[in-house]
Amino acid sequence: MFIIFQTFPSLFLFPAAEPHMELCQWWRHIVVFLLHAWIPSCFAQTTPPVRSSPTPTPQTAEGPETLKFRLSGFPRKHNEGRIEVFYKGEWGTICDDDFSLANAHVLCRQLGFVSATGWTHSAKYGKGTGNVPIWLDNVQCSGSERSVSVCKSRGWGNSDCTHDEDAGVICKDERLLGYVDSNVDENKVEEVRLRPVFTIATKRMPVTEGVVEVKNKDGWAQICDNGWTPKNSHVVCGMMGFPHEKKVNKNFYKLYAERQKNHFLVHSVACLGTEVHLAACPLEFNYGNATESCPGGMPAVVSCVPGPLYAQSTAMRKKLKMPSTIRLKGGAKYGEGRVEVLKGSEWGTICDDRWNLLSASVVCRELGFGSAKEALTGARMGQGLGPIHMNEVQCTGHERSLWNCRYKNITAEDCKHTEDASVRCNVPYMGYEKTVRILGGRTRYEGRVEVLYTETNGTLRWGLICGEGWGTEEAMVVCRQLGLGYANHGLQETWYWDSSNVTEMVMSGVKCTGDEMSLSQCQHHRTVSCQKAAARFSAGVICSETASDLVLNAPLVQQTTYIEDRPLHMLYCAAEEDCLSKSAAKANWPYGHRRLLRFSSQIHNIGRADFRPKAGRHSWVWHACHGHYHSMDIFTHYDLMSANGTKVAEGHKASFCLEDTDCDEGVSKRYECANFGEQGITVGCWDLYRHDIDCQWIDITDVKPGNYILQVVINPNYEVAESDFTNNAMKCNCKYDGHRIWVHNCHIGDAFSEEAEKKFEKYPGQLNNQIS
Repeated sequence: MFIIFQTFPSLFLFPAAEPHMELCQWWRHIVVFLLHAWIPSCFAQTTPPVRSSPTPTPQTAEGPETLKFRLSGFPRKHNEGRIEVFYKGEWGTICDDDFSLANAHVLCRQLGFVSATGWTHSAKYGKGTGNVPIWLDNVQCSGSERSVSVCKSRGWGNSDCTHDEDAGVICKDERLLGYVDSNVDENKVEEVRLRPVFTIATKRMPVTEGVVEVKNKDGWAQICDNGWTPKNSHVVCGMMGFPHEKKVNKNFYKLYAERQKNHFLVHSVACLGTEVHLAACPLEFNYGNATESCPGGMPAVVSCVPGPLYAQSTAMRKKLKMPSTIRLKGGAKYGEGRVEVLKGSEWGTICDDRWNLLSASVVCRELGFGSAKEALTGARMGQGLGPIHMNEVQCTGHERSLWNCRYKNITAEDCKHTEDASVRCNVPYMGYEKTVRILGGRTRYEGRVEVLYTETNGTLRWGLICGEGWGTEEAMVVCRQLGLGYANHGLQETWYWDSSNVTEMVMSGVKCTGDEMSLSQCQHHRTVSCQKAAARFSAGVICSETASDLVLNAPLVQQTTYIEDRPLHMLYCAAEEDCLSKSAAKANWPYGHRRLLRFSSQIHNIGRADFRPKAGRHSWVWHACHGHYHSMDIFTHYDLMSANGTKVAEGHKASFCLEDTDCDEGVSKRYECANFGEQGITVGCWDLYRHDIDCQWIDITDVKPGNYILQVVINPNYEVAESDFTNNAMKCNCKYDGHRIWVHNCHIGDAFSEEAEKKFEKYPGQLNNQIS
């Protein structure tokens, strides 16, 4: 012992004032490490008392040899899911309290993976079903332990959690050398499909009806339909991207089943109907002679009702209307985004407290998609602006609308927009990505666009798109169609991406709104008409997984608007930068004045990527008058319009110097105009143009008294990619009596309901000077 002390003196520094168990555990680690000896007194099991704020203690009741582990719930891959432990003959879950990446490392190694890449909370993979116990709570591992059984915790079966807090792990998809997993169920269901059996059905997209098949190591196998219920069908339809199921005429399929050699892998499926994946349902696997284990030999058949976006006929699309009180914003793909709900006449977000897959699935199905793939927290799809309408939403999964679920109203202290809830829904497979491709770029996110077309003889060939008129909106459709996120740029020349032997232009005049699912839904010339038909002038795209999102602070505009009569001799610089109306050129300079409608403009970036000017520094324009570089030719339009939308005055404020004026707490400024600095607006920051600086106005010298609409549009030509362009416009009611101006009801373009927006258009100003 003296030799050990001399060799490792630091190991014998006693901890100060620790409880008996902590001291005993400390000695145990020393002796095991140095001597591999067993000291029974130190390993006696001690059950900790129940405390409201527990001090975790080491658990040694079960060694790693007697514990089993598995991934359950909805594992999108074999290496992720809800973590479950087999203890005392029963499978149970682990609570997410105090959970960490270190815990996940230990658990992933026990599952046979080299390490963890992440972990999940709040039952992301679904809750433990039935009377499944919560075996562990407040688990605290260092990450180096051989088993979770030696990590600190409250003790086996001692928990104050519910299954809403079940933890999950995401393991690195790399197995430990020589690992043989005795816990792996080779029949675990991961992939499910609907296989149409009639020729006419195989040619339609999406596939809404067919035989349910699950994938296993030997290929695809059927499910026995004995005891099959509509609840099972509801789950399968949700996985396929459809909100509802409908009754199937089995007589059509009996003849098919008799002629086929069916391999039944699964039987006795008993879903509740709220599961997001068939794997979460109780089910049994067949062993031995699988065909004979299904009396009657009939495979399960499911028929689904598609949502409005995916209905196969125009009549059906009109019949299936989208809901008017819920929407998704900021997502790159259909079926994903920040959840917003309409309360009164104003749209608002949902706080992510207790947000889970059950509630997310109610949202997805209400919007005409399937069940939820992910319930995202922490404003993962960008932050909203305005009110937060709901908190602690708790759905059972059977509700037709989110408003039918239990929830709490919000107080100012409850939530911030950093906690906005989002979803990713299952959507039907449409095969759109097979008809377009991009080639030649430095990464898979950029390249020349090529489309698949059919020649007169029926042969399929790839062709180019004419770059004339090609822009951000068209690029948005291509990026979405390929699942590559948002469009950074739509390029009209791609000579530097000449990477294929495709040279023929097969499409021209493409014009999209940006909302289409594929290029085939956009307008284009019936016959190709392209002035620059060389391949170098074909269309290209640069896509990105994230994008910025600019929003104007509408209340600040309303608070800061006023009229100033400014002498002409103080406006030479503004005139040089074209910030006055055309009639100013005929004025008797330097005498007289111009009447200016002034207001402050505070532009927030609430997206997930910094807003950067499209042009590089080499093309920025120096304006000596105001002493800085302008990085964008057209960044904002300021307009005063009549009730019928006719423009009566404009601000002519085109070029901007983009910088971070201020930021949210915890966010640092990155962009500054001074000294030819980098320009842009950081996520979580805003660029403020005060009402008292040059050109921050509309010249209304020639405007007659009346009721008007003040409109401000950011990034009007879509020069820079954003995740949401619908919130770029802001409108206000104005009344001008020739001397004073009243501005009210300022709001961004998508903040109100359609009814409130229509009322706004019909009533552009008040009738007296009392603002209601």
